[in-house]
Amino acid sequence: MIKVTRDDFDPGEIIEGARQRNVGAVVSFLGIVRDDGIERMDVEAFEEVAEQDLQAIAREAEAKFGVVHVDIIHRVGHLSVGDSIVLIVVGASHRKAGFLACEYIIDRIKEHVPVWKKEYTREGARWVEGGH
Repeated sequence: MIKVTRDDFDPGEIIEGARQRNVGAVVSFLGIVRDDGIERMDVEAFEEVAEQDLQAIAREAEAKFGVVHVDIIHRVGHLSVGDSIVLIVVGASHRKAGFLACEYIIDRIKEHVPVWKKEYTREGARWVEGGH
């Protein structure tokens, strides 16, 4: 599953789905709105392009690391501290490929996917440089 959504998601459900794909390892990354002085954030995306980019990144990771399956879910909208922002789940034959693919995917998302975050603090609001 590759999608950009306003809806919350259940990481356990996505991980369980990856387990069903006859893999030897499932590696995941869950990005969460952290409490580092912000009260909330807005996440915006050029959604159609973002989903196409996420699809391309998933295919790149599958080809580059030989992983079996990739799920990427990226949220947009108004998020609070503790909310999930992004989930990456990689199903692989071996753990090393899974870890390498997962790291590659989050790095590529930060570099290339048209997603922007605006953080709100007691002092005001600020756009996050680089989107992530």
